[in-house]
Amino acid sequence: RRAFDGFDVQRVAVYGPSDAERLLGDAGIVRNRAKIAATIGNARAWLDLREAGTDPVAHLWSFVGGAPKVNRYERMADLPAETAESAAMSRDLLRRGFRFVGPTICYAFMQATGMVNDHTLDCFRRAG
Repeated sequence: RRAFDGFDVQRVAVYGPSDAERLLGDAGIVRNRAKIAATIGNARAWLDLREAGTDPVAHLWSFVGGAPKVNRYERMADLPAETAESAAMSRDLLRRGFRFVGPTICYAFMQATGMVNDHTLDCFRRAG
């Protein structure tokens, strides 16, 4: 949060070369030039979605029908690394200029944000 101005998309979208160099020297983040450039570019792509009249959050949720998808896996080994939904999200985001958004990353995003519930049936967190 500190390195990227609290993830304020409007601020990150206007980062320039000096900001990228500053970030490359920040030991608190992954210092990969391509990932830093993608983060800045993705902020710009997010704003482009808005400018085109698309609510980016609603758009992302559309890949799971607008509500969390609750899976019923018994074992961690049953969880997929990607799904048809995450592959569709990846294709769409790549087409819109986002980078580092492959189907596995998109599925991890879906899990982390609650778009999918992959807690195993015996997990104490499943209901929450």
